[in-house]
Amino acid sequence: MFEGIIVALVTPLRDNRVDVDGLRRLIEYQIEHGVHGIVPCGTTGESATLSHDEHRAVIQHCIEIVGGRVPVIAGTGSNSTAESVALTRFAREAGADGALLITPYYNKPTQEGLVRHYQTIAESVELPLVLYNVPGRTALDMKPETVARLAELPNIVAIKEATADMERALVIRSMCGEKLTLLSGDDATLLPFLAIGGRGIISVTANVAPGRMVALWNRWERDDAVGALREHETLLHLHRAMFVETNPIPVKAAAAMLGLCGGEIRLPLTPLSAGHHATLRRLMTDLALFDVVNGHESSSRFHDAD
Repeated sequence: MFEGIIVALVTPLRDNRVDVDGLRRLIEYQIEHGVHGIVPCGTTGESATLSHDEHRAVIQHCIEIVGGRVPVIAGTGSNSTAESVALTRFAREAGADGALLITPYYNKPTQEGLVRHYQTIAESVELPLVLYNVPGRTALDMKPETVARLAELPNIVAIKEATADMERALVIRSMCGEKLTLLSGDDATLLPFLAIGGRGIISVTANVAPGRMVALWNRWERDDAVGALREHETLLHLHRAMFVETNPIPVKAAAAMLGLCGGEIRLPLTPLSAGHHATLRRLMTDLALFDVVNGHESSSRFHDAD
């Protein structure tokens, strides 16, 4: 149902408010360069510091701007099951194609608690659901056995596995088979993830290099493993640069450098440091990303706005 290059979209801000014009420019840039789906209000979208009203507004705006051209998978996860049910229900009513549900953070439920959390959401809202396992963010690891139990629920259709552990992904695939689509949550290991049966990625890097990410996917789908490896190797340093400071600090700075949106970010996150800023600019120059985006209207409006 969901596969290919799916972008984990940043949330443009201006004067501490959601910048709808910036959101529109960014989304149009993604679609223009062939992404296969869009995720608003994930970790990369600064969901942790969006108010409930802002969270709903970003989802609504994204659905309206996309207009059915690609699937919208709304980030609706929370460490409160009731809150996640409410957000997921809103996403369905707004017209989202699916929902991305991070494991509950901070309160650290047991594996049985995870099953009941996701089961409650799945039984409460008729919408395709994507599990999201990222222990580095949540201090909670959803075990493959738990994933296999959840894969039995008909509207749990995929998992974003962000551990960068190929053995883990292969175990999930062997336990779930075709019941669950494997999506990577780690740009730097996308190619090996595809090689063990993954069907795409929810990508941070795609915010600023969607065409290059789609080119990698297209080569892989054409059975051009050598070409896909070449694309992957070319992007590797950019992938790593996206995490030199806490996500989404680097990617938001990169989007601002390219003129896609402003670089404003909310506390407790802070702007990218000067040294990392210079390195990121050099990497994007080497990849000719400025040349790509210069053909996009309004590309100069936010240059270096971070």
